Amino acid sequence: MKGVVIKSTGSWYTVLTENKTILECRIKGLFRIKEIKTTNPIAVGDKVEFEMEADGRGVIHSIEERKNYIIRKSINLSKQSHILASNIDQALLIVTLAMPRTSTGFIDRFLLTAEAYHIPVSIIFNKIDLFADADVMEELNQFISIYERIGYKCYKVSATKNIDIDILKEITTDKTTLIAGHSGVGKSTLINAMDNNLDLKTGEISDAHSKGKHTTTFAEMHPLSYGGFIIDTPGIKELGLVDMEKEEISDYFPEMRAIRNNCKFNNCLHLNEPKCAIIDAVDNGEIAVSRYNSYLGIMNGEELDITNYE
Repeated sequence: MKGVVIKSTGSWYTVLTENKTILECRIKGLFRIKEIKTTNPIAVGDKVEFEMEADGRGVIHSIEERKNYIIRKSINLSKQSHILASNIDQALLIVTLAMPRTSTGFIDRFLLTAEAYHIPVSIIFNKIDLFADADVMEELNQFISIYERIGYKCYKVSATKNIDIDILKEITTDKTTLIAGHSGVGKSTLINAMDNNLDLKTGEISDAHSKGKHTTTFAEMHPLSYGGFIIDTPGIKELGLVDMEKEEISDYFPEMRAIRNNCKFNNCLHLNEPKCAIIDAVDNGEIAVSRYNSYLGIMNGEELDITNYE
């Protein structure tokens, strides 16, 4: 029998079977995926084969090859990684410029990770109802200009005021979509607004530090009433990069990838080398300084801890 994993709690996996029934399954023996060292051998989105047991539960004995997957560094085991989800058609990165503020470093690292695993991303700027001030709206539009210029689609929405939610419904119809972002940006509220048949638990912002409180503990896939699936993920507090060499980091910045072959040296790392096309592009305003600073932080091995969002 076959199905897709829609929830993982560590030891048990909830599987949506081919005949649309829900089944609790466990792993058969020491189940491991070749060449992927992660804290979770099976992830939400995995297509699996299982056998039924006498107690009415299932035993997963194999997994189909993944089309793609997206990884974050494990919070508790820094040398290991955790698969957020697999077999994803696209990701929506939910960000906010207030209550709490999403850093450009977080945005850029998520985009880099998605590029590495061949997952298209749209950036969703939530809570635009809070941007009554003209200066704040101008800053928001500057953010959008940076990312649209390099090929990322950006949308301004409000989950609480139902602003442009129909656009999100349109782009998620009949697709498997990962919803990501750190705690407090309104992921669960946004999903509930997109499909009122869902009733995901939502949280409030901590008044003390304007930070989000975790409301999602495990990644979970939800069928949408209008077709497709949404994968809700826990608020990401750390976003460590895995399986990347320094020489390939610029490959995952689209604006750098487009011109890196114009550098004088084939092995240019775009740090302080002479006649570097990327450094020249930054100086000329063709590459955003914020994007280049994110690149430098990654190249210098800086860990991005977004416990403080600024």
